[in-house]
Amino acid sequence: MSLKKILLLLVLLVLVAVGVRFLGHSRAPSPASAKPAASAVPVQVATARQGNLDLSLQLVGRGEAWSTVTLRAQVSGQLQSLAFQPGSRVHKGQLLAQLDTRLLKAQLDQSRGAVARDQAQLKKAQADRQRYADMLAKGYVSKADFDTYQANLAVAQAALQSDRAAQELAQTNLDYARITAPFDGITGAPLVWPGAQVSAQSTDIVVLNQVQPIRIAFNLPEASLGAVREALARGPVTVRASVPGQAGASMAGTLEFIDNAVDNSTGTILLKARFDNPDLRLTPGQFVQVTLPTTRIANAITVPVEALQSSSRGSFVFVVGAGDKVEQRYVSTGPVAAGQQVITRGLQAGERVVTEGQMLLVEGAKVRVAS
Repeated sequence: MSLKKILLLLVLLVLVAVGVRFLGHSRAPSPASAKPAASAVPVQVATARQGNLDLSLQLVGRGEAWSTVTLRAQVSGQLQSLAFQPGSRVHKGQLLAQLDTRLLKAQLDQSRGAVARDQAQLKKAQADRQRYADMLAKGYVSKADFDTYQANLAVAQAALQSDRAAQELAQTNLDYARITAPFDGITGAPLVWPGAQVSAQSTDIVVLNQVQPIRIAFNLPEASLGAVREALARGPVTVRASVPGQAGASMAGTLEFIDNAVDNSTGTILLKARFDNPDLRLTPGQFVQVTLPTTRIANAITVPVEALQSSSRGSFVFVVGAGDKVEQRYVSTGPVAAGQQVITRGLQAGERVVTEGQMLLVEGAKVRVAS
């Protein structure tokens, strides 16, 4: 045989050997082809809890300043300066505006001079009266002359008292030239500028709002008024407020005011809650979302709303039992509050229910609780 034929025969034999080996492996049973064991489905669970649950209403409220005042000068004069930045926080007693004090100081000095003059005249009148009293006792002067000096003394005393009152008034007017904040608050835009003539009790200077604390006003449907009064009978009612579009937890306040009449046109009644507002998240006039607790359900069994599933037979939950196997259990439900679903029948406190991963579960499936 030629060398070429020999090489061709060898290649053919190698191919036959490889084919036989491949067929042998494909026919042999392998562990991968065996029936796979059922694997545990990863799920997340929560424990059914039992306790008092407060139902609540979602309402729209509006911020109101705790107190607001439009500052005006109590004396007339020219506005000399403004001592605040518009929209800034100020403290009680802080200087906000200053009037020109030159005329007021001159009036005070004039009053002080009149008091000094009256004091000197009073001292002279007292001396005259004492001297004539001694002379009257010795019979050197008549009673009519003594009465004249007695009257002069009374006139001097009255003049001093009058001028002292005028001095106090001048001092008060000078003090009124300093316009200060009556409470901690936030200033608005100036309503008058330095150089303008300010009239007493008529020229507005700035509006000051107190926002720590602050009130939230909202309207409650009259049908829910009885439940709110029952909640108040149990103690202070906590009202929560959140600003739409703002991150962060809701703020807690206390219900402090219920109006004395229902609005006939809307069928609602006005309520107000007090909020400390330490971080100034709430602003007067701002709309907020208000959560007001109403009815309390005693010893309610609750689970997260994510645990509840629906089918044609009704609502059900997957309960994790012994051996980490699940049971599809149909339940009766009640209201929802704060992300918790009330279960009125079909579930006991302490049982574990699946809150995530239900789509992969069937009755009796084995689960693995994920951390």
